[in-house]
Amino acid sequence: MISVIAKLAIKEGRMEEAIQAFKELMALVAKEEGTVSYTINRAQANPNTLVVMERYKDKAALDAHSSSPHFKAFLPRARR
Repeated sequence: MISVIAKLAIKEGRMEEAIQAFKELMALVAKEEGTVSYTINRAQANPNTLVVMERYKDKAALDAHSSSPHFKAFLPRARR
């Protein structure tokens, strides 16, 4: 099992847009073989930070997720 925790700073005023982008991504990630869980949380200490908690069956599943077309399409939206 592989776990990933990513913290993403979201620009002021962009939180709802970021959450919507993640919801769309999560629907596709849930269909990936080898994904155990993929959740987003808002950091209590900083409301402009999202914490993504990911679990994969193995490194191959993580690699497949990282190279998937939907993840690659998501990245530019996450960096706005």
